[in-house]
Amino acid sequence: MVKAIVGANWGDEGKGKITDCLAQKSDIVIRFQGGSNAGHTIINNYGKFALHQLPSGVFYDHTTNIIGNGVAFSVENFVKEIAHLKEHGVDPKVLVSDRAQIVMPYHVAFDCYEEERLSSRSFGSTKSGIAPFYSDKFAKIGFQVNELFDDEAGLKEKIERILEVKNAALQHLYHKDPIKTEDIFNKLMEYKIAIAPYVGDAFRLVHDALKEGKTILLEGQLGSLKDTDFGIYPMVTSSNTIAGYGAVGAGIPPYEIKDIVTVVKAYSSAVGAGEFVSEIFGEEANLMRNHGGDGGEYGATTGRPRRMGWLDLVATRYGCEVQGTTEVAFTVLDALGYLDEIPVCVAYELDGKQIDYFPTTTQLKRCKPVLKVMKGWKCDISGITEYDKLPQECKDYVEFAEQQIGFPITMVSNGPKRENLIYRR
Repeated sequence: MVKAIVGANWGDEGKGKITDCLAQKSDIVIRFQGGSNAGHTIINNYGKFALHQLPSGVFYDHTTNIIGNGVAFSVENFVKEIAHLKEHGVDPKVLVSDRAQIVMPYHVAFDCYEEERLSSRSFGSTKSGIAPFYSDKFAKIGFQVNELFDDEAGLKEKIERILEVKNAALQHLYHKDPIKTEDIFNKLMEYKIAIAPYVGDAFRLVHDALKEGKTILLEGQLGSLKDTDFGIYPMVTSSNTIAGYGAVGAGIPPYEIKDIVTVVKAYSSAVGAGEFVSEIFGEEANLMRNHGGDGGEYGATTGRPRRMGWLDLVATRYGCEVQGTTEVAFTVLDALGYLDEIPVCVAYELDGKQIDYFPTTTQLKRCKPVLKVMKGWKCDISGITEYDKLPQECKDYVEFAEQQIGFPITMVSNGPKRENLIYRR
């Protein structure tokens, strides 16, 4: 059976924790898109970790963790993450798809240069090289992992051809020094040595696992509203963040994906620029930011303070529809225990009219939130393990969200640790 775990909103919904919990009963966990531009925070008996590329099943000995062909694979960050885990007593079982493509040093450089050039019009990039990487992938000038292990002369020739274009942009657009072929070739040979023990035919392994009836988790990065096609374009990521892309990014037939767990946070947060209708500001936002998550709402990759807002049920319903949701995991509910009243966004006002659908970005820019105020529960719920034992106001909040979203909430996360997870059905 194949299950996908994805986000409904802007990312930062708590997918890492849900994957970590469900990986306990899984044979394989696959990251199918994105790169080092976002992180999944996990807290367990080994400590607290922010995983950027590694799948969130790395803490289980029985789980094979695959970096799929759809991932923007940073070798340097991969090596750092593996070393960090081993320092904490974790020896992860990891396979890197030989069809994955590599984030090159010049991708990171171009990402920085373009944000610098755009200045106030920038996209709020994490400067991890993601947009230049995917641009090159679809322009057919990227490097697949398998190319490092074959024809070195052909590899050098390819580098020379690519650098003709890269150096023209570096010198004439960004006014930077050109790149040398030998430097890129030597870097790729360093990468080859570093990843050789982990590279393999992920496609064959996954298809054999499907024939054997093994359990596979697909782990997505970011959320529906950052999807290249269905998100708040152009302030989106450069890959498809939806479960449907899991079939492509992991090399799995689409009909094999039987369950799509869409993660929804009990309030809203976002890192980076873009439309955010239910956003709050000032001291109100600071209070929520400092109560949220474990240690507050700060980007796992950038450390930037996340933008904060009330639960946006319009955006969430749309995000769940985009994902093809079968069930919802509702996370970080415990963070709202400080509030006497909790506003939720139930509709938008667009040009003087109330709407209940999520419009395109051009219209979204003009939308204002329509809020419904719910009563808070004013207590710590993190020690509760059964849904029926939650305060009535808390259950009212969950059940109102479920009714508005239109998909069943089967899991409620009420704290950062593995054991802080309540199963409703």
